[in-house]
Amino acid sequence: MPQLDEEAPVVDRVAVPQTLTSTDPATGEQIWSGEVGDAAAEVATARAAWPAWAAHSVAYRIEAVRRFANVVRGCEADFAELISRETGKPLWEAKTEVGAVVNKVQISIDAYAERTPQRKLEAALGNKVAVRHKPHGVLAVLGPYNFPAHLPNGHIVPALIAGNAIVFKPSEKTPAVGALLVQCLHEAGVPEGVVRLLIGGPEQGKALAAQPGIDGLLFTGSARAGMSLHRQFADTPHKILALELGGNNPIVVWQPKDVGAAAAIVAQSAYLSAGQRCTAARRLIVEDGAEAELLGEIQALIDRMIVDQPFADPQPFMGPVIDLPSADQVQEQWLNLMMKGGKPLKRLDRPFEERPYLTPALIDVTEVQDRPDEEIFGPVLQVIRVKDFDAAIDEANNTRFGLAASLLGGTPEMYDKFWANVRAGVINWNKPTNGAPSNAPFGGIGLSGNHRPSAFYAADYCAYPVTSSEADRLRAAIGEGLRDPNMLED
Repeated sequence: MPQLDEEAPVVDRVAVPQTLTSTDPATGEQIWSGEVGDAAAEVATARAAWPAWAAHSVAYRIEAVRRFANVVRGCEADFAELISRETGKPLWEAKTEVGAVVNKVQISIDAYAERTPQRKLEAALGNKVAVRHKPHGVLAVLGPYNFPAHLPNGHIVPALIAGNAIVFKPSEKTPAVGALLVQCLHEAGVPEGVVRLLIGGPEQGKALAAQPGIDGLLFTGSARAGMSLHRQFADTPHKILALELGGNNPIVVWQPKDVGAAAAIVAQSAYLSAGQRCTAARRLIVEDGAEAELLGEIQALIDRMIVDQPFADPQPFMGPVIDLPSADQVQEQWLNLMMKGGKPLKRLDRPFEERPYLTPALIDVTEVQDRPDEEIFGPVLQVIRVKDFDAAIDEANNTRFGLAASLLGGTPEMYDKFWANVRAGVINWNKPTNGAPSNAPFGGIGLSGNHRPSAFYAADYCAYPVTSSEADRLRAAIGEGLRDPNMLED
C-alpha cells in the first residue's frame, strides 16, 4: 500500500452529488437527469409538513387533489409524450395512462367517502359510538416503471386525501415521469413539504424503507423486492406495508363460441405493454386436441402486430421493453424454457440488437417437467394443454402467485366453478386478465400481495379507524363487588 507524502498539501474532500440519468429505450437518447436525493432529509421535511396538512379538513384536501387533476389535464399531451419517451410505450397507450391519473382523483374521493366514512351509532342511555379515521403520518411510496404515473398516483392521491404526507421514490428507470407527477401536485397547491420526490436507485429505496420517520410504505413492484420488504418490516408491526406484486397469470380458453374473439383477448392479455403488466397473461391453458384453431388465430395476430418506436406512424401495438438488461433477462428465460423442452410456436426475436425490442412469442411448455413458476416480464406466452376442465383449474392454480385469471368461453356453470376454485384476486370471464377497473379493489394473494388490495380499496390502508364511546356528561356507578357502606366500621 503506498504511503502518504507527509509534506503533500491537504485537500478538502468535497462530496460530488450523484446524478441519475434516464434514457429513451427506443432510441438510447438521454432525456432527463437529476441529483440523487437523501432519504433521511426528505422524510424529515415531510414529517415537519405533515401536521399542518393533516389539520386541514377533508374538503380542503379534496379540493387540492381536484386542482391536481386539472393541472394534469392542462399538460396531458406533454405528459403522455414523456411517458412514451421514457418507457417506450406507444403514444396511444401513454395517453390512456394520463387519463387514468386524472380519473383516479374522483375515484379516490368516492372511495374515501365509502370506505372510511365517519359514523355515529346510538348506544344505551343516550350514549353514542363514533367511528372516525386518522392518517398514519408520513408514507413512503415506491413506484414501478411500467406505469410510472398511474400506479404511484393510485397510492399518492388516496394517501393525500386521508391526510398523510408522502415521500415518493419513482423507479430509477422512469424518474422523469415521477418528477413531472410531483411537479403537477405542487402546481395544484399541495405544499412542497407534503409531497417529496426522492430520486435514486435501489440504494435510496432501501434507505427510504428503513427510515424510522416513516409510518408505512406503499410498494408496487416485483415479488422478490416485495418479499425483501416484508422481511425488513417484520420488526416494525406498527408500520403499514401494502404490497402490490407480480403474477404468473393463467388464461383458460375452453370451447369458445367465437375463436377469433378469444384469440384477440388472449393476445391483448399477453402482449399489451410488451408484456410488462403485472396482470399480463403468462400461461394459456387449452383443451388438448381442440387448440389448433385458437393457436392459429393467435399466431396470425402476432404476425400482424406492429413492434416499433412509440411515435411511429402507423402506431405500433407495442414498443420496446424498458431497457437492455430487461430484454436480456426475458431472452434468458425464453431460452431456459426451450432448453427444458418447450416447443416454440412463435419465436422470441430481437429485431434490433442495440435496442430492447422483443417480438411477441408463443411456446408450448406442456411437456416441460419442471416449468419455472416465475413472472416473465415481457411478451412471452406459454401454452399448456390439459385433458379436461378440472385439470385446467388445477393448472391455473399451479403457481405461488395469485393476481389475475380469466376464463374465455365455457358455460355459466363452468365459470361459477372456475371462480369458486381459482386462487386469484382478479377473476374474469370472457375478458382479458389485464385492464382491471380502478373503481374496484385490485390485488392478489400468494406472492402477488399481502392482502392489502389497492385501487378502490387503497383508502383502507391510507387511514386507520378510531372507535370512540362518547357521552355528553359523566354518569357512572359500580354495582357489584363493593362492601355495603352501612356495614363499614367506624
